[in-house]
Amino acid sequence: MNKVNKRPQVIRDLIEVATYIAADNLDASDRFLMAAESTFQKLAKAPKMGKPCQFSNPRLAGIRQQAIKGFRRFLIFYRIADDKVEILRVIHGARDLESILDDR
Repeated sequence: MNKVNKRPQVIRDLIEVATYIAADNLDASDRFLMAAESTFQKLAKAPKMGKPCQFSNPRLAGIRQQAIKGFRRFLIFYRIADDKVEILRVIHGARDLESILDDR
């Protein structure tokens, strides 16, 4: 099993999404957070389960994506590095993904 390393922005992403969902359904918000954590753990066990992203920006090479089970529109973006999975962002798939991920 690989180690999961979440960037600080990931925590902010999770809080933002959970807060948005909680405005309509508090139980769904809790399920979202549990599903996200479950998906992080699955990525630790099988890091290549997510599909490689095809961005035009070379700085984004090597990024993979995986949908959160039960919340398919929310995508986890990550990189595999040595013995760890680095979680970069959790973003709704309808957003401008490349520009968000390229935010230095």
